[in-house]
Amino acid sequence: MAINTQKIVVGGLAAGVVLNVIDFVTNGYLLAGRMKAEAEAFKPGLSDSMMSGQSIAVYVISDFVIGLLLVWTYAAIRPRFGPGMRTASSAAILFWLLGSVLMAGYLQMGMMTAGSWLLYVVIWLVNLLLAAWVGAKLYTEEGPAA
Repeated sequence: MAINTQKIVVGGLAAGVVLNVIDFVTNGYLLAGRMKAEAEAFKPGLSDSMMSGQSIAVYVISDFVIGLLLVWTYAAIRPRFGPGMRTASSAAILFWLLGSVLMAGYLQMGMMTAGSWLLYVVIWLVNLLLAAWVGAKLYTEEGPAA
C-alpha cells in the first residue's frame, strides 16, 4: 500500500499547528521567565537573540517540519503496527526519545538546569503525543483497503 502523500501533508500541518500552539503557550508564558533566567545565566544577551523574529520563525517552521515527519513516520510504520492511536503514540515516543537525547546536550553544556530539562521533556512528550494523535486521525491510506 502506497503512502498517501496528500494526507501526510494535511495531517503533518495539523500536527505542526498542535506543536506550535503548545510551544507558544509553554515557551511564551508558562516557562518564559525560567527560560530567560537560565539563558541569561549561561550567556548574557542570549535570551534576546532566542526571542528575535528570525529565531521565532525558525521555531515555527521547525514545528511544522517535525509535524510532517511525525505523520510520515506514522504512515511508514502503520502497515506493520496497524492504524490508530497506539501506532501514533509509538511514532511520538520515537521522536520524544530523539529530542530528549538532543536536549540533554543543553543540560550538559549548562544551558539549562536538570529541573528545566525534566519539565521540557515531559511537555515535549505530551506535545508530541497530541500532535501524533491529531495527525493520525487525519491520515488515511489510498486505495480500497483504506
